[in-house]
Amino acid sequence: MDKEKIMFHIKGLLEAIGEDPEREGLKETPARVANMLAEVLEGTAYTNHEIAEMFGKTFTSEDIDADEAIIMKDITVFSYCEHHMALMYDMTVNVGYIPRGKVLGLSKIARICEMAAKRLQLQEKLGRDIAEIISEAAGTPDVGVKISGCHSCMTARGIKNASSHTETRTYLGTFKTDSDLKKLLD
Repeated sequence: MDKEKIMFHIKGLLEAIGEDPEREGLKETPARVANMLAEVLEGTAYTNHEIAEMFGKTFTSEDIDADEAIIMKDITVFSYCEHHMALMYDMTVNVGYIPRGKVLGLSKIARICEMAAKRLQLQEKLGRDIAEIISEAAGTPDVGVKISGCHSCMTARGIKNASSHTETRTYLGTFKTDSDLKKLLD
């Protein structure tokens, strides 16, 4: 990420909206915004494959039957809409998968969700990214992801519908056809 370029453009943005970037409260704003963007958009530096490798620590699962699902719920993340760069917030992610010989460390599931969210995203794409990463990292084709969240591009601008809430679901493998598995994500 090119922080110098970000600082240059943020200073120009401040000028474009009629602010004085040299006034006391704004002098350090370009640097603060550059640092913030480097942090909250860290995931842009990695492909789904690289994230799967980064957080793919697994353990053998001989004691888990092939029809048993592992479900983790209420993983909190936030992201930024790629259309308006507006905050997607109050987001919770529920992830389920059926192990095929190995299981992911539980913290790795949350880390995968968080890193995938640290990109300019669409909620629908975020669900697909998480499912693909979990599938690769856990070595299973059977993954389900449910995401619920609010979008400030809906709540704070445009239609300004403060109560709107978006839910998306992504299913891979057995999750596509097994309604009992889908219910586990609720």
